[in-house]
Amino acid sequence: MRLFPGTVTTLAAGLALGLTAPGSLPAASAAPAAGPETVTLTGSGWGHGKGLSQWGAKGAAEQGLSAAQILDFYYPGTAPGIGGGSVKVLITADTTSNVVVQHRAKLKVRSLATGKSWKLGKRGAKRWKLTAHGADTKLSVKTRRWHKVRIIPGQAEFKGKGGTLRLYVPGGAVDYRGKIRSVIPAGGQGRDTVNVLSVEKYLRGVVPSEMPAKWSAQAVQAQAVAARTYAIFERDNNDRGAFDVYDTTQSQVYRGVAVEVPEADAAIAATAGQIRTYGGLPAFTQFSSSNGGWTAAGSLPYQVAKPDPYEATSGNPNNAWQVVLTDDAIEAQFPGIGDFTGLDITKDAAQGGRVTGVTVKGSSLPQGTPLTGDQFRVRFGLRSTMFAQTA
Repeated sequence: MRLFPGTVTTLAAGLALGLTAPGSLPAASAAPAAGPETVTLTGSGWGHGKGLSQWGAKGAAEQGLSAAQILDFYYPGTAPGIGGGSVKVLITADTTSNVVVQHRAKLKVRSLATGKSWKLGKRGAKRWKLTAHGADTKLSVKTRRWHKVRIIPGQAEFKGKGGTLRLYVPGGAVDYRGKIRSVIPAGGQGRDTVNVLSVEKYLRGVVPSEMPAKWSAQAVQAQAVAARTYAIFERDNNDRGAFDVYDTTQSQVYRGVAVEVPEADAAIAATAGQIRTYGGLPAFTQFSSSNGGWTAAGSLPYQVAKPDPYEATSGNPNNAWQVVLTDDAIEAQFPGIGDFTGLDITKDAAQGGRVTGVTVKGSSLPQGTPLTGDQFRVRFGLRSTMFAQTA
């Protein structure tokens, strides 16, 4: 918001206060310089720009590169490897402390504390529910209404032989492969819902969530390897208690059975067990939609800044974008700066002009408030740190 401080002094008032000599008017005070009402930023790319660019992978595949060549380009210095096992996924859509699944044939419940399982075959059963009972778990069944069935030692999970489990969440239901657990979160309060399944089955709900499965097969295969490696790296290098990965962009997007499609399944099968390694261990294979024409540097040896020649030919809609920020929006984010007066933007030529720092200046804080380029990007919802001020 623009502020114009100042007062108006009448001649009579001035004379009464002895501020002016008779026959003269007070000299006008110089008004503070007004800052710009808007700032226009133009840029390219979408995301942090580290590792694989999804639009770049599309362009590279259309130029004839194989999945392995695409991965070599975006993760230089990494090598092919093998990885697998299972992964535990936090289901963030279930915001309740209950785990409720639809009844189905060959459904069982298992105690995580003792390993004992019980078959769930009650006549007229429609749904089954796990709720906390102290450190143990209460099992209930819904026929016409809910009935308590038993107390299960410790935490518990639903599992079924083959097929899927339908999990009820606020607002609907989602089908998942594998097992559905009711677990005590790291904070110790309530219960979390966790889907436990093999990495390969997990990828069937990830790959088409992260990249259009009808893109060139080599691009989708590269995405499958990157996603598989990412999940294994997260599992092996983070201690999140009862789960390994989130089902959101905090890790990578996972939507269960609903998004599974043959093209993605084929890419997963064609690369079964394939990962990228560095020093013999799974690499941190970050990826983003678009790097804006330059990959971004990171803290790891294989996260390097270099020109990306593949995005420009991919039909990438993020090749050019524009954002107009108002002074009101900027001042709302930094109320201590007073009237917004401008941005000082620092770029790194070695990263293709990627913004590394932005100082937000104002009338009350001439030295400004410094942010990293990524902090500024997140604060104002910019698509990437590949941007410049044009007006």
